[in-house]
Order: sequence, then structure tokens, then C-alpha cells
Amino acid sequence: MDLLNTLVDKGLRREPPTREEALAVLASSDDDLLDVVAAAGKVRRQWFGRRVKLNYLVNLKSGLCPEDCSYCSQRLGSKAEILKYTWLKPDEASKAAAAGVAGGAKRVCLVASGRGPTDRDVDRVSRTIEAIKEQHEGVEVCACLGLLTDGQAERLRAAGADAYNHNLNTSEGTYGDITTTHTYADRVETVRQAQGAGLSACSGLIAGMGESDADLVDVVFSLRELDPDSVPVNFLIPFEGTPLAKEWNLTPQRCLRILAMVRFVCPDVEVRLAGGREVHLRSMQPLALHLVNSIFLGDYLTSEGQAGQADLDMITDAGFVVEEADTTTLPAHRAPAGGGCGGHDGGCAPCGDAAPEEETAGSGDAGSARPDLVAVRRRGAGTDLAPNA
Repeated sequence: MDLLNTLVDKGLRREPPTREEALAVLASSDDDLLDVVAAAGKVRRQWFGRRVKLNYLVNLKSGLCPEDCSYCSQRLGSKAEILKYTWLKPDEASKAAAAGVAGGAKRVCLVASGRGPTDRDVDRVSRTIEAIKEQHEGVEVCACLGLLTDGQAERLRAAGADAYNHNLNTSEGTYGDITTTHTYADRVETVRQAQGAGLSACSGLIAGMGESDADLVDVVFSLRELDPDSVPVNFLIPFEGTPLAKEWNLTPQRCLRILAMVRFVCPDVEVRLAGGREVHLRSMQPLALHLVNSIFLGDYLTSEGQAGQADLDMITDAGFVVEEADTTTLPAHRAPAGGGCGGHDGGCAPCGDAAPEEETAGSGDAGSARPDLVAVRRRGAGTDLAPNA
């Protein structure tokens, strides 16, 4: 396909595709899917070789969030039967992080539910960061605490944080359809605050709500303009007890096309396969490694992932290698910190009716419901059971 040759050439030069080219990737057929994956794989290998960075999530505070994000199992009014607990103590969080590091994780992502941290919360997380860094020399720590106020990013950086995650989630035009308690502009501002404090910015999206191809392209182009070091791609996990529980709009093929589009638009950025991969990619997960260069190991915030050893086996069997701790993730022309956090359990996309048929990409894009694959996390942080790592 001439389109794919053009996209590869642009990706190798770090030149973005046009919006029309990005839309064409999403609209490609299943017959062309392997060609699309192979083309995006050339761009991935140019900048990241066959390395896969492992990241590990620690949910510091679960549930009880005052925000109304429609996709989230921790939202205000959620009836999802998830774990609910207040802040882990620094030693508890450090112990949880140790399991991920032992499993090969290069980065620990500290996440807490809520609109944003108080200054006391920042102090608490700072002590946790210091405890993890003291125990694991060289490990990267990313914080994901919600909207930041002036000076908080600087304090996290001073405590040893390497990165800050705050996802844009969906296009600016549809953001108000999924959340009313904060704005898209609030999210952009927090990412910019993190960057201004010298933190490696991580910001991504979550797909799967019947959003149009134009919405997906809009948010990915917005992310390119914001220029985070890491772009996590999440796929909605439709939790029972949330407004979007009945939304099953993704197929493995659709997920691969989305990942390929993100790689073409953000060729030299850490693209992370995050929440929902086990639910929607299923047996096609190894193919996604040709598009992304980063994944989460083990479980997510409120849902369980596949066994950590299965993740490691998948990487090896697909011909990839786990990125070592002393390897810089990003190519030399980008900031040396590299990467970020951002795996979540729900998708973030416009709430409401599915996109019109003519706006739905490719063939076979109507996903079949698989609620049997949605497993609420019952182990690890906040429990007495061993974590999955």
C-alpha cells in the first residue's frame, strides 16, 4: 500500500502523518491488518528496537472518588464491587512496589483516586517515593494523583519522582460528555505543570466507547502537540456498576489499528499498552508488541491482569526482550528521563450512543461482550494476598 510506505518514511523521519492518513489507518480493512502492523512495527523498531519496558501499578488509595468520570469504577456513585481503602502507608506501598520490581518492572507507578492531592497528600506520597527509592536504587517512580495545584509538581520532583501521569483520555470536543466535574483544559494544565517542574510527562487516551475515528485522531494529535514522553493507550473495561458497563465496541483488530495509528502519529515516543489489553486483544496481545514498546506487568488499579509470568513469557515468545534498568527508554534526541505511567481500568471516551456506521473503522469492529474477562482485583495492594507480578 502506498499509504503504508508513506507512513513508514514519515515515521523514520519523525514527521507526523496528515489527519487523513491517520484516519485511513483506522479505516483499513482486516485484510490489510498484518500489513498495517508490519509497517508500524518498522517505525517501532527504528526508535526502540525489540525492547519492552515493564511498568508496575500500585494503587495507593482505591475508590471513594468525588469525580463523575463515566468510565471509572472508582467514580462518584459507582456500584462496581471494587476494593475500597484509604491511603497505604509508605512501607505498605514500598512493599507492594517491591513485587513489581522483582518481576522485572523498571518503573513503579503510584496512583491515587480523587480530584487531586492536598498538600498533606503530596507529603505522604513524597515519603512513599523516598521509601521506594531507598529500597530500589535506580527504579523510576511515576505519580498519578489527579489535578495538581501550583508548586505540587515541584515538590514531587524534589522528593525523587521521575514522571507524572495525567491522561487527556478523549478529544476536547467530547470531553464534557464523559466528565462534568473537571474540564479537558484542567487536564492539559496539569500535564504542563508536570513538564514545567522537570517531570517526564505521561499522557494518553482510553478507547472503546463508540467514539468516532475523528475523535481518536483528535486526541492523539493533541497529545503529539502536548509532547509527553509516554502515551499510554487504554481500552475500556466495562465494569458492571458504571454508566458504561454495556459498551463493548472493540475487537482485537480494532485495537491493533488504534495502536498502529498512535505509533505513526507519535513515532519516537514511549507508547504503552495499558488497561484492557487482556479483555479486548486477548490472544492477539503478542501482535501488539510490534506496535508498543511498553506494557504494565500484572494487575491494574481495580482489575486483574493476566499472570505476571504470562506477560514475561509472551514477550520472550514474540521475540522481544525486557528493557534493562540501566537502559534509557527514549531515543537520544528526546529527554533522557523517558516514559511515564498511565494504566487505568476503564476507557475514557465519549459517553452516549455508538458512532454512526459510516464513522466506524474497518470491518468487524462491533465487539462482542465478554464480561467473563473483567476480573475485579482482589489481591495485592490493600489486601492480605500476594500481588500479581
